[in-house]
Amino acid sequence: MRKLSLSILLLFLYISGIYAQDLISAADAKKIVMSKNTIFVSVRPADDYARVHIINAVNVPVSTLAKEGEPEGILKSPGELTKILGEKGIDPAKKIVIYGTGSGKSSGRIYWILKYLGYPDVKVLDGHMKAWMGVRGKVTNASASVKAISVTAKVDKSIFADYAYVKSKMGSALLVDVRPPDETATGIIDGAIEFEFSKVLNAEMLKSKDELVSVFNAAGMTKDKEIILYCATSVRAGIVFLALKSILEYPNVKIYEAAYNEWKTK
Repeated sequence: MRKLSLSILLLFLYISGIYAQDLISAADAKKIVMSKNTIFVSVRPADDYARVHIINAVNVPVSTLAKEGEPEGILKSPGELTKILGEKGIDPAKKIVIYGTGSGKSSGRIYWILKYLGYPDVKVLDGHMKAWMGVRGKVTNASASVKAISVTAKVDKSIFADYAYVKSKMGSALLVDVRPPDETATGIIDGAIEFEFSKVLNAEMLKSKDELVSVFNAAGMTKDKEIILYCATSVRAGIVFLALKSILEYPNVKIYEAAYNEWKTK
């Protein structure tokens, strides 16, 4: 019994460790931007990347990872995703630093996708390009040199929820709709609470740990609960996932990947 308890503790510490503080400051990111063991990933649109981006960054627009057709925004299969990432040279053996728009939507989405696919060391650049320019980080408009690799998904099902799982957890898990009020006014999943994703941000920066504790506790989102996040396409859910899972180390947080766009069709 004692050995079993120790094993459970070690597993918990390991899982906590691979998520611990997956936010990196511009100053710290600047120190590693030229490292061969680090890959910077711009998740901004291709035309934005073509104008200017962090030196050595590869471009993976978040829209390229979703299937075409309806419902809108459904994620491609793990095999399709790893093929795209492999073609961009995004190696799970390296540290991945993601940046996007100031809202954190796209960066949070791809952060969750990479964690779902089993990438162990993923960071989000706090403050994105604005913060990078603030520390006079190097930028360019030249595309990064990419060497395609083969990537195998190691899917982490513990952070993923589908329609059937959400249905089975209604009444026990805490469902959280992170869309703004103008969207939730058209309908939400029965029993879900509303928590707009922007509540985790101060302008383009993630709020401090103490501020996050305060806003989540005020919403009833406490560590003892299983929390399932969603929005319309789960793009905006990613930055809230980062705040809960990495910054505050909540043990049981999932994203309903197909989100409200699927739910409303059922």
